[in-house]
Amino acid sequence: MNRGKLQGRAALITGASRNIGRAIALAFAAEGADLVLNTRVNVEELDAVAAECRKAGVRVVTALGDVGDPAVCQAMVERGLAELGAIDVLVCNAAIRPHKSVTDTSVEEWHKVLGVNLHSAFYLARAVVPGMKERRRGSIIALGGMSSLTGRPNTAVVTVAKTGLLGLVRALAAELGPFGIRVNMVMPGFIDTERRHAEWYPEFRQAPPGSAEELAKIPLRRLGRPDDIADACVFLASDASSYVTGDSIRVMGGRVIG
Repeated sequence: MNRGKLQGRAALITGASRNIGRAIALAFAAEGADLVLNTRVNVEELDAVAAECRKAGVRVVTALGDVGDPAVCQAMVERGLAELGAIDVLVCNAAIRPHKSVTDTSVEEWHKVLGVNLHSAFYLARAVVPGMKERRRGSIIALGGMSSLTGRPNTAVVTVAKTGLLGLVRALAAELGPFGIRVNMVMPGFIDTERRHAEWYPEFRQAPPGSAEELAKIPLRRLGRPDDIADACVFLASDASSYVTGDSIRVMGGRVIG
């Protein structure tokens, strides 16, 4: 029988079909958590992740949908509650990251990024918090990044969304702490992932994250791995972090210190 750190809990993970989301799903399953796994359109990839997770003996619900849509978020939570009985952990991982100058960013793009990267966390938290309050426990984890800490050229909308997400984490932690619900952020640095949207990262054409130039800026001298982020999420989802809320963990190899 699985006696993992998340045994007896159920978690909802957005953006779970690949990269960091996939790693979080597999790590949670290995620790005994039942899962609701979401992605927008990649049903084959999501089903493959779900099949891997089920090998750990956990229950898995898959849910396609755009988390920028509040109705999708509400329906996904209701389905998770109906099939798994509870949602004890929420991981807001889904994000889009177009890097464009402010004048090249359309109004439609601005609202789309805010919807997926920021508003979805509000929609999902609003849906899961009532059940967490009833059970007097819960962990909400948001994925931030360097955009939560610093401003860089051509990232206005991503930086606004991720900075706002950090503000939401702090506000919810203060509000929900008396109910035993913890809210925290994991901030990935440069992670060795598949990037299918090369147009989102034009600066990488000159200096890719794994280049000698970029690695020299990281004290640990390597890119992060999706498992590094997953391990931090397991910590924040488990009782090992029972006295941690309103905080953030920088998983950046020292890339941003201070």
